Amino acid sequence: MAMAASENTKWFRASIALIVAAVSTSVAVSVLIFRRKSRDWTSKIRELEISLKASLEKCAAERQGRVRAQQALREALTKVTQHNSDKLEIVSYPMTPIAVVQSCFTTRNGTPRQPLLVPLARACLILDSSRVPPAALEGLGEYSHCWILYVFHLNTDLEKLWKQPSKSKFKAKVRVPRLKGCKMGVFATRSPHRLCPIGLTVAKVEAVRGRMVLLSGVDLVDGTPVLDVKPYLPYCDSIPGATVPKWVMEDNLLAVASINFSQEFSSTLANFWATTEKTSLYASPDEIQSLIKQVLSWDIRSVSQRNRPHNVLWKMENCSVGDISSDLEGDEVSSNEGGQFLSSDITYHLMLEGIDISYRIDVDRNVIVEKASLSPEVHNGIRNRCNYMMWRDGNG
Repeated sequence: MAMAASENTKWFRASIALIVAAVSTSVAVSVLIFRRKSRDWTSKIRELEISLKASLEKCAAERQGRVRAQQALREALTKVTQHNSDKLEIVSYPMTPIAVVQSCFTTRNGTPRQPLLVPLARACLILDSSRVPPAALEGLGEYSHCWILYVFHLNTDLEKLWKQPSKSKFKAKVRVPRLKGCKMGVFATRSPHRLCPIGLTVAKVEAVRGRMVLLSGVDLVDGTPVLDVKPYLPYCDSIPGATVPKWVMEDNLLAVASINFSQEFSSTLANFWATTEKTSLYASPDEIQSLIKQVLSWDIRSVSQRNRPHNVLWKMENCSVGDISSDLEGDEVSSNEGGQFLSSDITYHLMLEGIDISYRIDVDRNVIVEKASLSPEVHNGIRNRCNYMMWRDGNG
């Protein structure tokens, strides 16, 4: 019995020894495999580090090359040559519009001379989707206002100005409405007729949706090409204590005495509203009428039209509509029967939202808005435009 127990003990110990040996061998093999893998991993990490370093050096070299190329391009573009005549010749920078404006102002006539004068004046700025992704507008809706840089694309001298600069006959001084037609240096004014026909305006940001921005308080005519959009920053864009010449503050010179609508005007506007609202940024005929009142609260006539004597008989023979004034700021006029009229009988035309508004203004600056009619462009339904329903329903 004792011998059997001793044999079992020896067998048990031998088994334990074998198990321990097997485990030790397994651990040793595992350690060996781990070490080999570790060496492989270390080698691969080293290779990746070398590859990453080479890639970073290559990127840095490429970036440096691009920077140098850009610097060389800028130097070439801005290279200034001094001639004996002290005339500087500077190579121009190419710029392409990034957006276009769909505005309530169909023509230049009646478009405010400054921004925010007509709070109800609305426009839709639409980005060029082929050049600018909608993401570029992210965050703009958090600002109340924005700056817009644009091109005075309806100037009549653009072709000469850009294609034949030597024949552009640039005028250093322009007539100023607030100075009753007296001239001032162009750089002391906001005149659209400039050596570089670039405009700057501020507008209220009403909403941003996709690639579109709904604006109000605009002084932009329909179809205006936009070069850039920047947020308005009150802390640096508004300068406390800034001063301007006295003539800039002469608002009373342009304010009208009163605005009255004829009895049939409202009903006429309501009659064709079903057609107009499809292309309008306004909710109702009443809102359109409020817009008209805001626009005409300032005398939008040209300097020559305002200075014309009110007791002189004018003849319009062989003269097309709008030719009575050579001032580009003027609006269209029409005569009475026989091709001649007294100045007090002149009918002026204002185009808003594709609507032709006829009005008169007397010597005391009392405005009488007579009638409204649809322009053929809207009547034929050929305009693909933003409208009030689009923004109200959120389908922009």
